[in-house]
Amino acid sequence: MQEIIVNLAISADEYLKNYQSPGINVSATSVDGRRVHFPANILQRFVTRNGVHGRFRIRFNEQGKYQAIERC
Repeated sequence: MQEIIVNLAISADEYLKNYQSPGINVSATSVDGRRVHFPANILQRFVTRNGVHGRFRIRFNEQGKYQAIERC
């Protein structure tokens, strides 16, 4: 299984305004410099009243399909 690590700092207002709708993707730069896109809905369990902040490991299969996310 492949993985990427991203650092995110999304305020609660920004998340609600830009990422709450189904089918929306987050665009971020991984710690190794790759530009990545992933479904915003995978972040829902990490949203607090302050938004989404921290370092996350996103795992995906060989076809690039999302498998799991965890805070690291």
